[in-house]
Amino acid sequence: MSRGRSLVALCLSLGLLTTLLAADPREYQSGKVWPEPKLVTPGEGTAPPSDAIVLFDGTNMDAWKGGEKWKVADGIATVNGGGVETKQKFGDMQLHIEWSSPELSTYKDPKKLPSGQGRGNSGVYIMGKYEIQILDSFENKTYFDGQAGAVYKQHPPLVNVSRKPGEWQAYDIIFHAPKFADDGKVTKPATVTVLHNGVLVQDHFELEGGTSYIEAPKYSKHPDKLPIQLQNHGNPVRFRNIWVRELEEPAKPTQGEPKK
Repeated sequence: MSRGRSLVALCLSLGLLTTLLAADPREYQSGKVWPEPKLVTPGEGTAPPSDAIVLFDGTNMDAWKGGEKWKVADGIATVNGGGVETKQKFGDMQLHIEWSSPELSTYKDPKKLPSGQGRGNSGVYIMGKYEIQILDSFENKTYFDGQAGAVYKQHPPLVNVSRKPGEWQAYDIIFHAPKFADDGKVTKPATVTVLHNGVLVQDHFELEGGTSYIEAPKYSKHPDKLPIQLQNHGNPVRFRNIWVRELEEPAKPTQGEPKK
């Protein structure tokens, strides 16, 4: 067979194979017609993705009520003069926040360091009610449901991945707000997933209610969206690179004709 005929035969064989594969009667076809997912461009390096709402980019605290009291320098915001809360309200969300507890050398008497809850204490209050604890938990023991990465007073982190004081750490938090009936009854509890320094420390934990120092967890009906708060617990905890993505309900498919 000539070279030309061989190429033609090969092409015909490939075409027949493609047709057979495309018409494979064994292939499962659901008949569901899915909407095309929205295009989101991931950030380069530490930059936020294209659909993120930036809450602190290192320049100012304009997105926060009370933010004018905090110290902003060199791309870092340091706790000062009270807690802050976002001017915008959020419900279901993906929240990224980077923080650093104070270096031990910053304390007045390094020989008498505070311990437990007295060292590097702050907190991320989702919807102003549900706290993910910020604490210096590097070689610093406290009650386990109050250490870094804990859902405060409800659930300890799965593991302790805290870095040394003064080093930068990151939380990536996936939160779904609770749902309430008209009479205030909880129809769907809040859930939270937390990655601390890229490691899973809360795995779709179902919250028992608000987090409190003095009360047992309980739910009180509230709006679908509320501000995020950062706590001032008297320690100069530092923050940088804070952004949030609002999460929407997954798109539902329509039912089409199964492919044949």
